[in-house]
Amino acid sequence: MARYRNALPQLTDRLFTTDGGLETTLIFHDGIELPAFAAFDLFSRPGGRERLRAYYDSYAALAHARRLGFILESPTWRANCDWGAQIGYDADALAASNRAAIDLMRELRDRYDSPETPMVISGDIGPRGDGYQIERKMSVAEAADYHGEQIRTFAATEADFVSAMTINYVEEAIGLVRAAADAQMPIVLSFTVETDGRLPSGQELRDAIQTVDGTAVVAPVYYMINCAHPTHFEHLFGAGEGWTRRIKGLRANASRRSHAELDNAPNLDDGDPAELGRQFAALRRACPGLNVVGGCCGTDFRHVQAICFACQSVDLAA
Repeated sequence: MARYRNALPQLTDRLFTTDGGLETTLIFHDGIELPAFAAFDLFSRPGGRERLRAYYDSYAALAHARRLGFILESPTWRANCDWGAQIGYDADALAASNRAAIDLMRELRDRYDSPETPMVISGDIGPRGDGYQIERKMSVAEAADYHGEQIRTFAATEADFVSAMTINYVEEAIGLVRAAADAQMPIVLSFTVETDGRLPSGQELRDAIQTVDGTAVVAPVYYMINCAHPTHFEHLFGAGEGWTRRIKGLRANASRRSHAELDNAPNLDDGDPAELGRQFAALRRACPGLNVVGGCCGTDFRHVQAICFACQSVDLAA
């Protein structure tokens, strides 16, 4: 079973990395069609598992070569029932895909894990609706019930924890945390923000984190920000307020565009990898507790490599 479930090694200030924008890499660089943005569908296609393995292998090898920890984030962001149903998956097929994803992460962990390069497995969970827009808010109870099935599936695998990514309103966040507590799974909660640093619901990130922590019987082990550019949220860390210490991870977009602009863009904006690395380094200098770094939409190996190099330079200079 899971190696780290009760003692996650990324809870120190040691630098961990993860992968980049899986779905945008597959679609725009590899020319692979992903209905509903569902990377997990590759497990049902000839050669799909091998393509996913090659994608993750490059990032895990980078972490191993740089002597960094690595978060193996499963390709299951869309592997919940509403999104699965759109492309023909029932509950049993979804559970099988979630298990297959963790099994692939286990294979990579067993290849690269070492005392110097701990490989930690995360069962990745996405929002019920669109990550950028709130189409219909669930109650806390609805969210706990909805996401509980996927979380329970991960709890029966070798996943060390679950990560809820691109969450855009607080009721779904609280429901996810409750479902994880019921399944006795550690959870990392990652909010997305707009260009002003607020959630798509309009709530301030500080208030969202404090609300979740204030209502949770078992709080998230830490928080992250994903699917936004550093220029959208870097101002949140400038005041040195205590709540920002609950944020340990960043998975940034390559583009400075807003969510609405990205939705309407005809092509991929991959930004400037070197600049993105410098922006991560600046955040790492300001907040040494920000130690889990990686990419989101539009990023690829180049961006994550630049982020790793820049953040390691900060650590070496400290």
